[in-house]
Amino acid sequence: MKFGTEILVIELIGIIAFAVSGALVAMKKHFDLFGIIVLGVITAVGGGAVRDLILGINPPAMFQNSLYVFVAFLTSVAAFGFGTLAAIKLKKNRKFFIDIVNFFDAIGLGVFAVTGTNTALINGHEGNAFLAIFVGVVTGIGGGMLRDILAGKIPFVLYKDIYASAAIIGASIYYVMYINKVNSFVSVSSSILVTILIRLLATFYHLGLPKIPAIKIPKK
Repeated sequence: MKFGTEILVIELIGIIAFAVSGALVAMKKHFDLFGIIVLGVITAVGGGAVRDLILGINPPAMFQNSLYVFVAFLTSVAAFGFGTLAAIKLKKNRKFFIDIVNFFDAIGLGVFAVTGTNTALINGHEGNAFLAIFVGVVTGIGGGMLRDILAGKIPFVLYKDIYASAAIIGASIYYVMYINKVNSFVSVSSSILVTILIRLLATFYHLGLPKIPAIKIPKK
């Protein structure tokens, strides 16, 4: 699928979703309005910027089309307004707050894992499955990783639930459908939905990859 109205709309949905998750994390960390906007915008466009740098797209899309940053900015301000009104409820119900962040994060992950792969494909990398899927995954998880680093947290993708794995599956499904010339709407929508569904199920059922049990070092 080439860039057009459809991809723009899908990417804007992802921008809004990631901006909300970034702004909410900033609020949890008690950032001021400027900090909330910065974290919201970086979460929304950070993965796409990394994608474009890998693919040699210069300048990155966020500088070619200011609509991306503008929408992320407005979304972050709106999230701040919502957070201000719902501050008491969010403080009392930590699980509700985390569920909101995870929900919007899953949407952003699904959208950008697929559109990132699409960007690699339409830029002449159809024959390089590893590159296309890698770029899709980086686009999906990049913004969230930058968000967590700036918020002083270990990036969520490194230790919690199934996250990057969902992006890998979604990007791979889209790549296979694209190469086999499946209908654009079907390939994009189904790949995004599969990614979102895997992420949400992993969150709900606390599914994750194997870990080494915590090692306790005895005190001397």
